[in-house]
Amino acid sequence: MAEQGGLVQLRSPTAHLGTRPGTLPPPPLDPAERARLVRRARLLASGANAWHVVEFAIAVGAGIAAGSVALVGFGIDSLIEALAGFIILWRFAGRRSLSETAERRAQQLVAGSYAVLVLYILIEATRSLLGAHEPQASWIGIGLAAFTASTMPLLAAAKRRVGRQLGSAATVSEAEQNQICAYLSVALLVGLLANALLGWWWADPAAALVIAALAGREGIESWRGNSCDCC
Repeated sequence: MAEQGGLVQLRSPTAHLGTRPGTLPPPPLDPAERARLVRRARLLASGANAWHVVEFAIAVGAGIAAGSVALVGFGIDSLIEALAGFIILWRFAGRRSLSETAERRAQQLVAGSYAVLVLYILIEATRSLLGAHEPQASWIGIGLAAFTASTMPLLAAAKRRVGRQLGSAATVSEAEQNQICAYLSVALLVGLLANALLGWWWADPAAALVIAALAGREGIESWRGNSCDCC
Protein backbone atom coordinates (compact mmCIF):
# COMPACT_ATOMS: atom_id res chain seq x y z
CA MET A 1 0.00 0.00 0.00
CA ALA A 2 1.34 3.44 -0.90
CA GLU A 3 0.00 6.92 -0.13
CA GLN A 4 0.40 9.67 -2.74
CA GLY A 5 -1.24 13.10 -2.50
CA GLY A 6 -3.66 11.89 0.14
CA LEU A 7 -4.79 8.97 -2.01
CA VAL A 8 -4.22 5.40 -0.93
CA GLN A 9 -3.09 3.05 -3.68
CA LEU A 10 -3.25 -0.71 -3.27
CA ARG A 11 -0.51 -2.78 -4.84
CA SER A 12 -1.50 -6.18 -6.06
CA PRO A 13 0.52 -9.12 -4.71
CA THR A 14 0.75 -10.30 -8.32
CA ALA A 15 2.17 -7.03 -9.62
CA HIS A 16 5.54 -8.74 -10.12
CA LEU A 17 3.90 -11.00 -12.71
CA GLY A 18 3.88 -8.22 -15.26
CA THR A 19 0.23 -7.21 -15.35
CA ARG A 20 -0.18 -4.95 -18.35
CA PRO A 21 -1.38 -1.36 -17.95
CA GLY A 22 -5.16 -1.13 -18.13
CA THR A 23 -5.72 -4.73 -16.96
CA LEU A 24 -6.85 -5.87 -13.53
CA PRO A 25 -4.90 -8.38 -11.44
CA PRO A 26 -6.67 -11.66 -10.65
CA PRO A 27 -8.88 -11.60 -7.55
CA PRO A 28 -7.60 -13.27 -4.35
CA LEU A 29 -8.23 -17.01 -4.30
CA ASP A 30 -9.30 -19.08 -1.32
CA PRO A 31 -7.02 -22.10 -0.65
CA ALA A 32 -9.51 -24.66 -1.98
CA GLU A 33 -10.02 -22.81 -5.28
CA ARG A 34 -6.28 -22.28 -5.70
CA ALA A 35 -5.62 -25.97 -5.07
CA ARG A 36 -8.22 -26.86 -7.72
CA LEU A 37 -6.60 -24.53 -10.25
CA VAL A 38 -3.13 -25.87 -9.46
CA ARG A 39 -4.37 -29.42 -10.08
CA ARG A 40 -5.86 -28.29 -13.38
CA ALA A 41 -2.63 -26.58 -14.42
CA ARG A 42 -0.65 -29.73 -13.65
CA LEU A 43 -3.19 -31.93 -15.46
CA LEU A 44 -3.04 -29.76 -18.58
CA ALA A 45 0.76 -29.78 -18.54
CA SER A 46 0.89 -33.56 -18.05
CA GLY A 47 -1.65 -34.26 -20.79
CA ALA A 48 0.14 -31.95 -23.21
CA ASN A 49 3.47 -33.62 -22.49
CA ALA A 50 1.98 -37.06 -23.21
CA TRP A 51 0.82 -35.77 -26.61
CA HIS A 52 4.18 -34.15 -27.33
CA VAL A 53 5.87 -37.55 -26.95
CA VAL A 54 3.47 -39.08 -29.49
CA GLU A 55 3.88 -36.05 -31.76
CA PHE A 56 7.67 -36.39 -31.57
CA ALA A 57 7.58 -40.07 -32.59
CA ILE A 58 5.24 -39.52 -35.53
CA ALA A 59 7.01 -36.41 -36.82
CA VAL A 60 10.52 -37.84 -36.61
CA GLY A 61 9.47 -41.16 -38.14
CA ALA A 62 7.62 -39.51 -41.03
CA GLY A 63 10.40 -36.96 -41.46
CA ILE A 64 13.13 -39.58 -41.77
CA ALA A 65 11.02 -41.60 -44.22
CA ALA A 66 10.37 -38.54 -46.44
CA GLY A 67 13.76 -36.90 -45.97
CA SER A 68 11.98 -33.84 -44.55
CA VAL A 69 14.09 -31.56 -42.37
CA ALA A 70 10.95 -29.62 -41.46
CA LEU A 71 9.15 -32.68 -40.11
CA VAL A 72 12.13 -33.90 -38.11
CA GLY A 73 12.58 -30.39 -36.75
CA PHE A 74 8.87 -30.25 -35.83
CA GLY A 75 9.42 -33.37 -33.76
CA ILE A 76 12.36 -31.74 -31.99
CA ASP A 77 10.16 -28.74 -31.28
CA SER A 78 7.73 -31.12 -29.55
CA LEU A 79 10.49 -32.05 -27.10
CA ILE A 80 11.18 -28.37 -26.44
CA GLU A 81 7.50 -27.83 -25.66
CA ALA A 82 7.57 -30.83 -23.32
CA LEU A 83 10.48 -29.16 -21.51
CA ALA A 84 8.33 -26.08 -20.92
CA GLY A 85 5.54 -28.32 -19.65
CA PHE A 86 7.88 -29.99 -17.15
CA ILE A 87 8.90 -26.54 -15.93
CA ILE A 88 5.26 -25.80 -15.08
CA LEU A 89 4.94 -29.16 -13.29
CA TRP A 90 8.03 -28.23 -11.28
CA ARG A 91 6.68 -24.77 -10.53
CA PHE A 92 3.43 -26.13 -9.00
CA ALA A 93 4.95 -29.07 -7.10
CA GLY A 94 4.54 -29.04 -3.32
CA ARG A 95 5.32 -25.79 -1.52
CA ARG A 96 6.54 -24.14 -4.72
CA SER A 97 2.88 -23.60 -5.71
CA LEU A 98 2.83 -20.65 -3.28
CA SER A 99 6.37 -19.41 -3.91
CA GLU A 100 6.93 -16.10 -5.69
CA THR A 101 10.58 -17.07 -6.18
CA ALA A 102 9.55 -20.29 -7.94
CA GLU A 103 7.15 -18.29 -10.14
CA ARG A 104 9.90 -15.93 -11.26
CA ARG A 105 12.35 -18.77 -11.83
CA ALA A 106 9.74 -20.63 -13.87
CA GLN A 107 9.26 -17.52 -16.03
CA GLN A 108 12.98 -17.43 -16.73
CA LEU A 109 13.16 -21.15 -17.48
CA VAL A 110 10.24 -20.88 -19.93
CA ALA A 111 12.00 -17.91 -21.53
CA GLY A 112 15.09 -20.10 -21.90
CA SER A 113 13.04 -22.77 -23.66
CA TYR A 114 11.84 -20.09 -26.09
CA ALA A 115 15.48 -19.24 -26.82
CA VAL A 116 16.16 -22.89 -27.66
CA LEU A 117 13.11 -22.95 -29.93
CA VAL A 118 14.14 -19.76 -31.77
CA LEU A 119 17.71 -21.01 -32.20
CA TYR A 120 16.49 -24.31 -33.60
CA ILE A 121 14.11 -22.64 -36.08
CA LEU A 122 16.77 -20.22 -37.30
CA ILE A 123 19.34 -22.98 -37.85
CA GLU A 124 17.01 -25.45 -39.55
CA ALA A 125 15.20 -22.88 -41.70
CA THR A 126 18.49 -21.38 -42.88
CA ARG A 127 19.94 -24.80 -43.66
CA SER A 128 16.84 -25.74 -45.65
CA LEU A 129 16.89 -22.51 -47.64
CA LEU A 130 20.63 -22.53 -48.38
CA GLY A 131 20.76 -26.24 -49.10
CA ALA A 132 17.72 -26.16 -51.39
CA HIS A 133 16.68 -29.46 -49.83
CA GLU A 134 13.59 -30.89 -51.57
CA PRO A 135 11.89 -33.56 -49.43
CA GLN A 136 9.40 -36.11 -50.67
CA ALA A 137 5.69 -35.62 -50.05
CA SER A 138 4.57 -36.84 -46.61
CA TRP A 139 0.83 -37.28 -46.19
CA ILE A 140 1.36 -38.58 -42.66
CA GLY A 141 3.12 -35.33 -41.86
CA ILE A 142 0.31 -33.36 -43.48
CA GLY A 143 -2.26 -35.17 -41.33
CA LEU A 144 -0.21 -34.57 -38.17
CA ALA A 145 0.20 -30.87 -38.95
CA ALA A 146 -3.53 -30.46 -39.65
CA PHE A 147 -4.49 -32.17 -36.38
CA THR A 148 -2.00 -30.17 -34.30
CA ALA A 149 -2.98 -26.86 -35.91
CA SER A 150 -6.61 -27.43 -34.92
CA THR A 151 -6.07 -28.68 -31.35
CA MET A 152 -3.14 -26.65 -29.99
CA PRO A 153 -5.12 -23.35 -29.84
CA LEU A 154 -7.69 -25.08 -27.60
CA LEU A 155 -4.98 -26.36 -25.28
CA ALA A 156 -3.29 -22.95 -25.23
CA ALA A 157 -6.58 -21.23 -24.35
CA ALA A 158 -7.22 -23.63 -21.46
CA LYS A 159 -3.70 -23.14 -20.04
CA ARG A 160 -3.87 -19.38 -20.53
CA ARG A 161 -7.19 -19.20 -18.64
CA VAL A 162 -5.86 -21.20 -15.68
CA GLY A 163 -2.64 -19.19 -15.63
CA ARG A 164 -4.51 -15.90 -15.44
CA GLN A 165 -6.79 -17.18 -12.69
CA LEU A 166 -3.72 -18.25 -10.70
CA GLY A 167 -1.88 -15.03 -11.47
CA SER A 168 0.96 -17.11 -12.94
CA ALA A 169 2.70 -15.39 -15.84
CA ALA A 170 4.91 -18.48 -16.25
CA THR A 171 1.84 -20.62 -16.98
CA VAL A 172 0.43 -18.02 -19.39
CA SER A 173 3.78 -17.82 -21.18
CA GLU A 174 4.00 -21.61 -21.46
CA ALA A 175 0.50 -21.55 -22.96
CA GLU A 176 1.73 -19.17 -25.64
CA GLN A 177 4.32 -21.78 -26.58
CA ASN A 178 1.45 -24.14 -27.41
CA GLN A 179 -0.06 -21.33 -29.49
CA ILE A 180 3.24 -20.95 -31.32
CA CYS A 181 3.16 -24.72 -31.90
CA ALA A 182 -0.15 -24.15 -33.69
CA TYR A 183 1.49 -21.50 -35.88
CA LEU A 184 4.38 -23.87 -36.58
CA SER A 185 1.84 -26.54 -37.52
CA VAL A 186 0.15 -24.19 -39.98
CA ALA A 187 3.53 -23.28 -41.47
CA LEU A 188 4.45 -26.95 -41.67
CA LEU A 189 1.09 -27.80 -43.25
CA VAL A 190 1.44 -25.04 -45.85
CA GLY A 191 5.01 -26.05 -46.55
CA LEU A 192 4.25 -29.76 -46.91
CA LEU A 193 1.21 -29.12 -49.11
CA ALA A 194 3.11 -26.60 -51.25
CA ASN A 195 5.90 -29.11 -51.69
CA ALA A 196 3.57 -32.04 -52.39
CA LEU A 197 1.23 -30.21 -54.78
CA LEU A 198 3.31 -27.37 -56.26
CA GLY A 199 6.93 -28.31 -55.66
CA TRP A 200 7.54 -25.17 -53.55
CA TRP A 201 10.16 -26.65 -51.22
CA TRP A 202 11.07 -23.24 -49.76
CA ALA A 203 7.61 -22.41 -48.37
CA ASP A 204 8.03 -24.06 -44.97
CA PRO A 205 11.46 -22.66 -43.96
CA ALA A 206 10.38 -19.18 -45.09
CA ALA A 207 7.27 -19.28 -42.89
CA ALA A 208 9.28 -20.72 -40.00
CA LEU A 209 11.53 -17.64 -39.96
CA VAL A 210 8.47 -15.44 -39.40
CA ILE A 211 7.38 -17.69 -36.53
CA ALA A 212 10.86 -17.47 -35.00
CA ALA A 213 10.38 -13.72 -34.66
CA LEU A 214 7.07 -14.28 -32.82
CA ALA A 215 8.66 -16.85 -30.51
CA GLY A 216 11.53 -14.49 -29.78
CA ARG A 217 9.12 -11.73 -28.79
CA GLU A 218 7.25 -14.00 -26.40
CA GLY A 219 10.51 -15.23 -24.90
CA ILE A 220 11.59 -11.66 -24.16
CA GLU A 221 8.20 -10.91 -22.55
CA SER A 222 8.49 -14.02 -20.38
CA TRP A 223 12.00 -13.08 -19.25
CA ARG A 224 10.80 -9.60 -18.31
CA GLY A 225 7.95 -11.07 -16.30
CA ASN A 226 5.18 -10.13 -18.73
CA SER A 227 2.71 -12.31 -20.55
CA CYS A 228 2.02 -11.56 -24.18
CA ASP A 229 -1.66 -11.18 -25.05
CA CYS A 230 -0.94 -11.16 -28.80
CA CYS A 231 -2.09 -14.72 -29.43
